[in-house]
Amino acid sequence: MKKIIIPVDFSQQSEYALETAAALAKKHNSELIVMHMLELSESIFSSSSSDKNEETAFMLLVTNKKFESFLDKPYLEGITVTPMIKNHKVLKEVDEIAKEIDVDLIVMGSRGHNDYDGVLLGSNTEKVVRHSEIPLLVVKSKPETIDFENIVIATDFSADSASAAKVAIKLLSDLSKKITLLHINLPNAHFLSTDEIEEKASKFLKETNLENLKDGIVLISDYNVEEAILGYADKHNMDAIGMITEGRTGLSHLFGGSISEDLVNHSTLPVFTFKK
Repeated sequence: MKKIIIPVDFSQQSEYALETAAALAKKHNSELIVMHMLELSESIFSSSSSDKNEETAFMLLVTNKKFESFLDKPYLEGITVTPMIKNHKVLKEVDEIAKEIDVDLIVMGSRGHNDYDGVLLGSNTEKVVRHSEIPLLVVKSKPETIDFENIVIATDFSADSASAAKVAIKLLSDLSKKITLLHINLPNAHFLSTDEIEEKASKFLKETNLENLKDGIVLISDYNVEEAILGYADKHNMDAIGMITEGRTGLSHLFGGSISEDLVNHSTLPVFTFKK
């Protein structure tokens, strides 16, 4: 990993993300780009040019002062850290910026939220999960270690997830000693027999050149994908969870929801997401 970007709002959760990214940077000799998006008021867009310049200048001054204290951390010593300030707050642009500067990983902190909040309000992290084509790591607590012993990656072994799976395995293999591919067999229209799942998994591994992971496949049956992943991770003492996301938007997202976003909200473990 050459570059890691951390979108921050100077909260405690942002500091968890920064410390996690710093540990990764030291291990992989990576540069950290710490980005803050200014929360300019809506009224400024209808004000005069001089008013815009004045408010923007004030916000930049405040943000630079916050950066000084926020980046004054002993765990950042010896790491190349580049602060970045953007003049607007559109979370989907995190991915656009990450692609422009050739970032390998986005690291974000998140508080998560309850089910009611999730239906109507969502969260900044959710929006990045939804839009990002760059691998994303979401953390909710101070990192104890980034030397993950065991990571479980949920997969449906579908053809359209093959490229994302390759990216996931390549990145996570550098971070973990053991990777488990978890498939959840759902009832009704999604149900597959054991032979059908094994055949699908075998074809998937062969097409993605990941046949070395054949012994790391776990097949379980459940009624709910999110609960199955969280339950498996807890029962088997996983250190992190990986998830291939659909990145749905619009009405299909609003009414259908997103397993990846729900998982990010409710998991206490670090969660990696990779968009198909």
